[in-house]
Amino acid sequence: MNTSIVRYILGSVLKIEGALLMLPVITGAIYGESEGFTYLLVGLLCFLVGLLFTRRKPKDTIFYLKEGCISTALSWIVLSLFGAIPFMATGEIPNYIDALFETVSGFTTTGASILTDVEALSHTSLLWRSFTHWIGGMGVLVFLLAIIPMSGGSNINLMRAESPGPSVGKLVPKMKTTALLLYRIYFLLTAAEFVILLFCRMPVFDAICLSFGTAGTGGFGVLNTSVASYSVTIQWVITVFMILFGVNFNAYFFILMHDAKKAFAMEEVKAYFGIILASIVMISINIYRMCDNLFDAVTKSAFQVASVITTTGFSTADFDAWPSFSQTVLVLLMFVGACAGSTGGGIKVSRILIVLKAVAKEAFSYIHPKSIRHLSLDGTPVKHEVVRSINVFFDTYIAIFILSLLLVSLEGYDMQTNVTAVLAAFNNIGPGLAKVGPTQNFFFFSALSKIVLMFDMLAGRLELFPMVLLFHPTIWKEAFERRYHSKKEIKKANKKQA
Repeated sequence: MNTSIVRYILGSVLKIEGALLMLPVITGAIYGESEGFTYLLVGLLCFLVGLLFTRRKPKDTIFYLKEGCISTALSWIVLSLFGAIPFMATGEIPNYIDALFETVSGFTTTGASILTDVEALSHTSLLWRSFTHWIGGMGVLVFLLAIIPMSGGSNINLMRAESPGPSVGKLVPKMKTTALLLYRIYFLLTAAEFVILLFCRMPVFDAICLSFGTAGTGGFGVLNTSVASYSVTIQWVITVFMILFGVNFNAYFFILMHDAKKAFAMEEVKAYFGIILASIVMISINIYRMCDNLFDAVTKSAFQVASVITTTGFSTADFDAWPSFSQTVLVLLMFVGACAGSTGGGIKVSRILIVLKAVAKEAFSYIHPKSIRHLSLDGTPVKHEVVRSINVFFDTYIAIFILSLLLVSLEGYDMQTNVTAVLAAFNNIGPGLAKVGPTQNFFFFSALSKIVLMFDMLAGRLELFPMVLLFHPTIWKEAFERRYHSKKEIKKANKKQA
């Protein structure tokens, strides 16, 4: 394994984090908060450590998928480890495990919180907390590819390891241009939501934080009531943008290329909107008697459906008090998730579609054994490797889910709490049901359970395998052997020179 390129990428990520920490520093200066100085020191620490890691450029800049996966997993872990320091250093979240849980939840756009009083945080920390969503939404390594020149076509392995969905490719010939294009779309959508929220008379600070949270489909708010305290108009604006950020970004690329017909013809996009519409109708009918009128029922239903399927995690109602049918629909949406190539989490609509098509194909072959049918999506044949990788994904998903559930269940909480806590973390949603419902938090869990849930958040955001590979002994054996042989070669070269 090429450890030198992994080290270089980690250093670059830390330098980026150091630069990004300047935004809460500026916020602290604007509001006259001393916490801003703490963020400045941590930002400098990140930058200095990053400089140490990147002081020597690697001779071999080519790396394969395994290096991409390891670099991605370690980058997100390092990003979180350093990103949690300001919360603890300011004393706003004095326990480091709690601070790390909040930070991992932010970067992975999960939105699960250990805070009992969000409004007690300084503006500086609230901004950083929401900004972690925006950074993690599109991915820090996609940002790295957009701003740092990295030679070789192998850098697609970084994007493949970090981007959500069963497959990822280039929108345009150059990977750097693809990364820049994705961030332009991301920034424009975020800016559009921010401006519209301002027109709806939302305070500037709130509009910035909620735009970050919606864009990253994260869910951290600035009020204890999440979004419930804002006007119905604002709630609908956020609902629409949550849904928009859950759409496959390839669709926006087609629209930019003046090919809207192709964008709306994407099977995944059509299925995504179909699931949302069907869920809203079912839940609206089911909760109608609990609401003031039909519009109120549709408003609450639409918001929660959008929040859950896009794995954002904002809330305007305590859906833990809704009828079991509505809760069941929401739990099923937790599994489904948003589109591939979006900022949302979950299994992804494209995977669900391919699995359903594979089942239909298999059933047809039982009826017509001699028939030959090809699996396709958007008119393009789905390769056997993609179907195989999806099957392996589901196997791994179930294995991690069961193991996590067993570990969390050791604390003795009720089944509904344990299952939805793991679901909410693993699918990057945020709130679950019962003790982790929309009006509750994750503070009561032990350090062990929080570590398990943090792993689930990272694994869910990074499509499982980058985190799983960290525990594969062959990876570290290869890294050790490569380092050992390189040291021997240096010693031989020194002896020859002597």
